[in-house]
Amino acid sequence: MQRADFHFDLPPELIAQRPPAERGASRLLVLDGGATPRDRQFADLPDLLRPGDLLVFNNTRVMRARLFGRKDTGGAVEVLVERLLAPDLALAHARAAKSPKPGRLILLAGGGRLEVVARDGALFRLRALDAPFKDVMEAQGHIPLPPYIARADDTADAERYQTVFATREGAVAAPTAGLHFDQAMLERLAALGVARAEVTLHVGAGTFQPVRVDDLDQHPMHAEWLEVSAAVCEQVAATRAAGGRIIAVGTTSVRSLESAAAAGGDADTLRPFRGDSRLFIRPGYRFRVVDAMITNFHLPESTLLMLVCAFRGHERMLAAYRHAVTEGYRFFSYGDAMFLTRRD
Repeated sequence: MQRADFHFDLPPELIAQRPPAERGASRLLVLDGGATPRDRQFADLPDLLRPGDLLVFNNTRVMRARLFGRKDTGGAVEVLVERLLAPDLALAHARAAKSPKPGRLILLAGGGRLEVVARDGALFRLRALDAPFKDVMEAQGHIPLPPYIARADDTADAERYQTVFATREGAVAAPTAGLHFDQAMLERLAALGVARAEVTLHVGAGTFQPVRVDDLDQHPMHAEWLEVSAAVCEQVAATRAAGGRIIAVGTTSVRSLESAAAAGGDADTLRPFRGDSRLFIRPGYRFRVVDAMITNFHLPESTLLMLVCAFRGHERMLAAYRHAVTEGYRFFSYGDAMFLTRRD
């Protein structure tokens, strides 16, 4: 398939710039049977689940990864920390009129210095000279809102751009399907008999990287670090044995589970996995683990849209997106959600 096969027209006013007033106060588009989508509310989610189902969440936590400063030569620079390599060493994007060169310094607006150690492809290795990176980010870092949110972050984003179950810091973007869940919903689902598991995938800035080639075989998929534990593998196996469904909360949970399954090499057994994944899920992919998913709406021609098209079917998914546009659903990170079952 070609990149253009995943295009749809999206009016800019449907791109959510802020979260709803309360977590869970969003709409839910359901595609779980035939070709016709159903319009529901996220509060209706328990009606779509069954006792014995297993919900798999991504427990990553978004870092205050955006820093501002100036090069020691004078030009403004914006740093986006992609990954911490050591307490004082990070892999980061550095946006400036002219790229900083190895050996130069970045003088942070709130004080402190970063040394440009080396270029690493499109990224830079930066060393924090005056304090550990975590301390620097905590003191003066900003929440790295996605590029389609046309405003600076504010104090509300520090709480609303995190899931209520976020525990393992390391992401530069939220696993946004999880943003709809509040503690009350988690308690409702537990009372229903729906089990819960957690994986970790530290979402990188590459999740927003556009597909720049027409031939999808030529697209260089970005790497993201993830972990699927032995305990999660046991929960999946027990759920399967009891006839329950594996329901991934977000494409990051899908990618985590399917990456672990692919790495194991056995189509019938999910094994623990810890490391980077470049798994590119698109139409033609055979899902090994996930039966259903909860997800937000994704950008046109994006790898995430390709993933959900692989899961539900290309034509049905794009028809559902056209329905969502017509009905005025809110799109992207702070937008509405979908509940999808895997196509037969």
